[in-house]
Amino acid sequence: MSVNKTVALARKLRREPLCLRLSEIAAMVQGELVGADDPWITGLAGIHDANEGDLTFLGNRRYRAGLAKSRASAVLVDRQEPTRLPAVRVNDPAMAFALVLQHVGAATRVEYPAGVHPTAVIGDGVQIGSEVSIGAHVVLDNDVEIGDRTTILPGTVILRETHIGNDCLIYPNVTIREETIIGDRVIVQCGAVIGSDGFGFVSDGSRLHKVHHIGRVVLEDDVEVGANACIDRATTGETRVGRGTKIDNLVQLAHNVKVGENSILCAQVGVSGSTEIGNRVKLAGQVGLVGHIRIGDDAVVGAQAGVVKSIPPRTMSSGYPARPHARELRQQAALVRLPELLETVRDLRRRLERLEGGDS
Repeated sequence: MSVNKTVALARKLRREPLCLRLSEIAAMVQGELVGADDPWITGLAGIHDANEGDLTFLGNRRYRAGLAKSRASAVLVDRQEPTRLPAVRVNDPAMAFALVLQHVGAATRVEYPAGVHPTAVIGDGVQIGSEVSIGAHVVLDNDVEIGDRTTILPGTVILRETHIGNDCLIYPNVTIREETIIGDRVIVQCGAVIGSDGFGFVSDGSRLHKVHHIGRVVLEDDVEVGANACIDRATTGETRVGRGTKIDNLVQLAHNVKVGENSILCAQVGVSGSTEIGNRVKLAGQVGLVGHIRIGDDAVVGAQAGVVKSIPPRTMSSGYPARPHARELRQQAALVRLPELLETVRDLRRRLERLEGGDS
C-alpha cells in the first residue's frame, strides 16, 4: 500500500498514521542505520506478515530463514546480524521494536472524553478526580475514590471504599470488590476480578464452613492485570502485587499471596494461598504453586511446572515436581532412552539366567 493510501486509511479510522523515515526510527531507538536506502515506514509487522512499507525485527535467530523471504521494507537487527534489507542495528531488536510500538500506540491511542455517562450509577460519598472518564453502566459504590485522568470503561463495577489512583485504565466488565487499593497507571483488562473471596473453608467433620475474608487487595503503581484474571482478597491483611508487575490472562492469585516488583506471571499461572513471589520473577504459562512457599528474586520457572517447595533466588526450575532445570533436562533425556534401557536390562537378565543355569 502506498504512503498516501495508508495515510488516507488512517485518517478514515480517525487515527494518526505511522509515517516515518527509517533514519527517524534509527534515531528513536538509538540504532545505526545500515544501507544507502532510507525508506518510508508506514506499518509494523512480524517477519512472516510484513509487506512493503512495514518495519519488522529479528529477535530470535530461528526466524532467520523467514527474514530472507520477508517482504518488509526494513528490519531491526542486532549489531552483528547480516541482512539484505535496509536495517537499523541495535543492541536488543525486540526492545527497539517495543519502543517503536510504544510510539505508534501513543499516536493511535483512543482518547475517551472526560465526564460521567448518564447511565452510570454513582453512590454516596464518591470522589472523582479531574479529567476522569466514566463509561456507560459503570457502578461506583459508596465512598469510592477515583484519581485524576483515570478511565473506567462500560460495565465495570467498583464496590465500596475502593481507591483507584491517577492515570489508570479499567477496561469493560471488570469487577473490583470493596476496599481494594489500586495505585497509579494501573491497567486492568476486560473481565478481571479483583478482590473476590479467597477459597477458604473449614470442616467440622460433617460439613464445610466458609471462612470469611475481611482483608483486601493492593495493586501497586504500574501493575497490569490480564483479561479474566482473578486476584482474591486476603483472609486478613493484604493480597499484594508489587510495582511494575505484569499479570497475564487467566491467572489466579489466591488469598494473602504477595508478588514482588517487576515480576511476570504468564497465562494460566495459579498461585495458592500465602505464597510469596519475589522481585523480577518469571513464571511461564500454566505454572502451579502450592501455598506457603517462597519464590526467590530473579527466579525463573518453566511452563507447566508444579512447584511444591520454595525456590532459591536466581535459579531456573522446571518439571513436576519442579526441580533445577538442568536436572529436569537430564531426566527427560533419560526417559527418552527408557525403552532401550529396559530392553538392555531384559537381555542382561536372560544372560544371567543362562549363566546361573549352566552353573547348576
